[in-house]
Formats: sequence, structure tokens, C-alpha cells
Amino acid sequence: MTSKLLQDILRDIPFHHAINNPANPSIQAITSDSRLVEPGTLFVAIGGGSSDGHLYIPAAIENGAVAVVGEQDLQGLEIPYLRVQNSRQFLAWLAASFYDFPARRLTMIGVTGTDGKTTTCNLLYQILLAAGIKAGLISTVNAIIGNEVLDTGFHVTTPDSLEVQKYLSKMLASGLTHVILETTSHGWAQYRVDACEFDIGILTNITHEHLDYHGSYENYRAAKARLFTSLAETQPKNSGNIRLGVLNRDDSSYAYLKEIAPTRTISYGLTAEADIHAENIRQTPHGVTFTAVGAQFSQPLQANLFGLYNVSNVLAAFSAAVNGLKISPETAARGIANLEGVPGRMEQIDLGQDFLAIVDFAHTPNALKVTLETSRELLAHSHLKSPSGAPGRLISVFGSAGLRDKEKRRMMAEVSMGLADISILTAEDPRTENLDDILEEMALGARSKGGVEGSNFFRVRDRGDAIRLALKMAHPGDLVISCGKGHEQSMCFGTTEYPWDDRTAMKAALAELLGIMGEEMPYLPTQKMK
Repeated sequence: MTSKLLQDILRDIPFHHAINNPANPSIQAITSDSRLVEPGTLFVAIGGGSSDGHLYIPAAIENGAVAVVGEQDLQGLEIPYLRVQNSRQFLAWLAASFYDFPARRLTMIGVTGTDGKTTTCNLLYQILLAAGIKAGLISTVNAIIGNEVLDTGFHVTTPDSLEVQKYLSKMLASGLTHVILETTSHGWAQYRVDACEFDIGILTNITHEHLDYHGSYENYRAAKARLFTSLAETQPKNSGNIRLGVLNRDDSSYAYLKEIAPTRTISYGLTAEADIHAENIRQTPHGVTFTAVGAQFSQPLQANLFGLYNVSNVLAAFSAAVNGLKISPETAARGIANLEGVPGRMEQIDLGQDFLAIVDFAHTPNALKVTLETSRELLAHSHLKSPSGAPGRLISVFGSAGLRDKEKRRMMAEVSMGLADISILTAEDPRTENLDDILEEMALGARSKGGVEGSNFFRVRDRGDAIRLALKMAHPGDLVISCGKGHEQSMCFGTTEYPWDDRTAMKAALAELLGIMGEEMPYLPTQKMK
């Protein structure tokens, strides 16, 4: 069990704090959840959000807290109370110091963006393995530490700073030298990945998402930009000082990030304007092939991934590996080819049906657009054809989350109406919002693009029934795709997370349709309200 004296933890934190008590207790654990406080815990009171952590200081002390951090001017506490300007940010540095700053002894690669983060992380991870590098991975899907794969249970977010530092400490203790960390805008805005001492930052893209939280595109972009500005704060490391920003030349954020980046940058893209670009792109039934061209190389690449957007993801990982980590282009190519796929990303479900069934994570307007465009390409190359021999129809199933950016509900429906033959609007984490209201906003978007309800778009409240309907409507050679959940293992109604996996639901509905034994359809509360 980790144990450090309070003053030893505070010694290397670069933020001012005022303390009311000279005591120097031994800290056995740190938490911002008063319910998790045990004797020997340092409790960090965080304000804002749904509740104010300062209200739970008495409960934390009663449960055994030996020191408290907070932002308010509190008097009369018998244990050390540290008043700080920002509890969230201070917590990140407390966690790093508690675990002896593991990132300072690791090569840290951060990946951020709206779409493509997880795929890019997994591509880069495979490249590092192909190069013989002992690497770890922390993504929204899982954490990989050597041969150990941990289900993080994340619901599309970066873990909190305590979890991040604990994972890094475990990776260091396991003999790893490099870590790839997927970072979200929420993670940066809430300081969850501060004190991670990044060496390389990678940007996939910045499109319409999370504007409900950030307030504007500019704020959203600025949150992600913290990955690149943080590179200047990384301390010198024995492993070297790379300090590289890897930017998407094709994305609207490029000029902004290029200007504010305090360190060296390199660009990747689909045109020759980029430092590393793609030529001779070819999409096949098995993925994409192209040539990555840089100043000193021209390297053929093959990826078991579908879609033009994955060419960009491959280039992002390839550029970071070759230019930042000095891995040979040939080795990088081997690693890219080794990735068989990413859970819940264009994942095909095949129980012997005569049409294609796919589950994908696309949950933003841009992601849905490129996913449906890719689905069209798959239909064109599929060995499954309609009776006439022409490419089949595209049937999309998707929703839009509650308590999130409302504008994208209309945008998602508009995208699907333009690219799919049939769109089925359904639930996707409605949370405490009224599901019918969400579906109506989506339906308005569908109708604005010529959608006719009951003809080319449908509303089905229960997601399982929506998938069932899509499969029943499918003809030989068609493609049914369920978007928005991907790898996720739950769906939120009210404040309750119900176990849910789109892949299980797709398999269950297919088994029902084909009359064979198979998975059981997961339960959702909408099943009660048919």
C-alpha cells in the first residue's frame, strides 16, 4: 500500500496553498468522494457540478480523513486544511505526487480529438509492439498493461486523475516504457490529465460535439489545445525530450493549433500540403491500402479498417511513430497491419444472414457522416448483392444522447437522411430527458431534409426493437448499421445505467430473425412502454 507524508506529497506541487495546521500526517489514500474515505485518507473537496464537496467535509472527517483540501475559507478544523485556488487541478498534482510522478519516467503520448481517438490509440499501440517497445494503453475501451487487459468501464470519457496516475504507476512498475493515453475535452477541461508530462500530442480532428458543456466551438477547441500547450511544461526526461505536436492538416483546427503550439509540430493529411500525406488510396472489402509519403520515405500501408477517415487515423499514428519515436516506416507498417479491428468500430456481426450487419460508435454528426459514407463503400464492394446485382440499401439505426448538445440531434438526422435509404431514430442514453422530446427533435431534422415518417424514416423508442425493425426490413445485399453505442456496456435512463451492448442486441435480433439459438436481447426500461 502506498503511504506518504503530507508534506512530502506537497513538496513538488507547483501551486500555492495555505494550510491551517503544521501537522504532517501519513497519507494512505486520496479521494474526492467522501463515501470512499477511510482512516488515513486525504479528502479533496471539489465544488461545482451536481453537489459541492465542501458540504461533505464533516462526513469525510468522521470517516477518518486526516487532511482536507478545499477552495473555501474554512476555520476551526482540527486536521490540516489546505486552501487552494482550484481543487480539481490540485487533485491531479496530488495524485501524481502521491504515486511519485510516474509519467516523468515514461514516454507519454496523448491522443485527443472528436472522432478517431480510440482507433488511433490502438494503431499506435500495435506499432509500438511491432517495434519491440514495452507499451501500455489507456483508452475509453480498456487499459492494457503488458498481458493484462483491464475493463475500465468508462462511458466515453477520460478516467479521473487518481485513476490515471494509478494506472501509470502500475505500468511503470510492470516495466513498461511508453504509454498511449486517450484524452477527451472533458478530461482536459477538468484537469484529469494534468501532470501527465506528455512528450507527444496527437490531434485527430475537432468537429461538432460537447458544445453543451464547453459553450462554444472555440472553448471546445481550447480544451483540446491544452494537450499541445502542456508539452512545454513537461520536465526533461532520461528517455529524451521529444516534445512533438502531431496535427491534422485537413482539419479546420490546424492553423489555430499550429500557431499556439509552443513546441515542434508535424502535419499529416490527405493532400501534399501535409508533411506526411497519403497517395494511391484504395478501399477494398478488407480495409484500406495507400502509400504514406514523407520527405525521406514512401511507405506502402495496409490497414484492416474501412473508410477514408481511417486513412487519417492511420497517418496520425504513423506520423507520431516515425517522426516522433523514430520507428522505421517499415516497422510502423507491420504494426498497422497487425491491428485486426477496434471493438465497436465498424464491427461486423455475421450469423449467416444474406445482408451486412454492423455496429459502430459514431455518435457525432461528422462521425455519422463518414461512417455512412464508408458503409456505402462497403455496399459497393460487398460480395452480397441484391437480386438485381446492384448494391443494396443502407439502413441506419441511431439516437442522440440526453443532457448533451441538443443541436446535434437535428444534425444527426439530417446527415442520415442524406446518406441512408432508411433511418430509424431510437434511444441513446436519454438520461433524465424525455425520450419522446429527443426523438421529436430528431424527426424535425429528418423532415427538413425531405424525410417522410413511415416511409424513409421511423421512430422506435426501444433500441432493441429499432434494431429488430432494421433487420426485418433488410433485403439480400443490404447493410444495416447501428450507430452511437459501439463498445459501450450500458445505456442511461434517468440516473440508472442499464447493461447494454449493441453487439449483443444485434446478435440477439439476428438470431430471432434467422430462427436460430443465440444471445438474449438485453433489457431496457422502454420495453415496458410499448
